[in-house]
Amino acid sequence: MFDFGPFFDNFDEILNGFWGTVRLAAVSAVLSLLIGTILVSFRVAPVPLLRVLGTAYVNVVRNTPLTLVLLMCSLGLNDVLALTFSDDAGTTYYWWAVLGLSGYTGAFVGESLRAGINTVPLGQAEAARSIGLTFTQSLRIIILPQAFRSVIAPLGSVLIAMIKNTTVASAASYGEAAAVTKNLLDLPSFTSGALPLFIGVAIGFMILTLPTGFFFGWLHKRMAVAR
Repeated sequence: MFDFGPFFDNFDEILNGFWGTVRLAAVSAVLSLLIGTILVSFRVAPVPLLRVLGTAYVNVVRNTPLTLVLLMCSLGLNDVLALTFSDDAGTTYYWWAVLGLSGYTGAFVGESLRAGINTVPLGQAEAARSIGLTFTQSLRIIILPQAFRSVIAPLGSVLIAMIKNTTVASAASYGEAAAVTKNLLDLPSFTSGALPLFIGVAIGFMILTLPTGFFFGWLHKRMAVAR
């Protein structure tokens, strides 16, 4: 019989861990969307150097383990180079986790947006040039709005993957749900309550990811581009 006693005894600490996960995921989602938009702008830009930089970033980051990216942020940039955001270590590690997760996820967002741009008819870009719009204006007014609407569902999948990827943020010394779970497992009271703890944490992540998936599925149908 499962003993959920230790789980409920430490429920407040587990909730604090999930609050850390929500804070990390929410800020990283906004930054990764911004980074992805910049990357896709580089990849379709008429300037060869920008295309090379955008392509290089995406290919390198997408093929690098997230754990290694976070370790580079916490151990390399923070500990070795002494680059900090605050005198408070917790705040500094939080922002390194945010930047590492955002930079990693931004590469996937950029690829999703590039697929969305490929769905925009070429004639619309040509029409934009014919009326005197610059590349930036054409991208901002005509192409990107349609691209975003085309890839709402894939962006939702990227966001869900990012929420689950927060479980490795402990590599950047940030305490979220997975880190709290690991710390609790070291307590003697959890010698017989490990499985209930895993079940509870899994349900917690389902509470975060399932509504996200349903929302993006609904939004995709609501905002679908009619061709």
